[in-house]
Amino acid sequence: METRQTLKVVYIEDDPEMINLVTLILSRRGFLVKGAHGGREGLNLVNLELPDLILLDLMMPDLDGWDLYQQLKANDETRDIPVIVITAKSQPIDRVLGLHIAKVDDYISKPFHPEDLLDSIEKVMKSREKNG
Repeated sequence: METRQTLKVVYIEDDPEMINLVTLILSRRGFLVKGAHGGREGLNLVNLELPDLILLDLMMPDLDGWDLYQQLKANDETRDIPVIVITAKSQPIDRVLGLHIAKVDDYISKPFHPEDLLDSIEKVMKSREKNG
């Protein structure tokens, strides 16, 4: 099953411990993960790396996750990169806004189980392959 290429993932999050945790979870599964501490650093890293997938926190002090998401979608080079939101904003309305209004690829509420993250990534990447 592990015949696919190594996926490059950028995780944009203002909490270094969360970056370390997600990097540990994903690197054990063969993903290449780069963490960015905050929105501005994240936007720069995405533009530099052009990853296969972006994991995005919403509540960051320097650049709000939704603002960052809009900038990604407005850029021809980054608009097609799938985005999974990982956030403490767990109200049903937040999920609806994320999935149906903003059209993020998936929405995970903190705290989450590692398998939930891995399942989400697999689902999003399979959907991308299918829809080309």
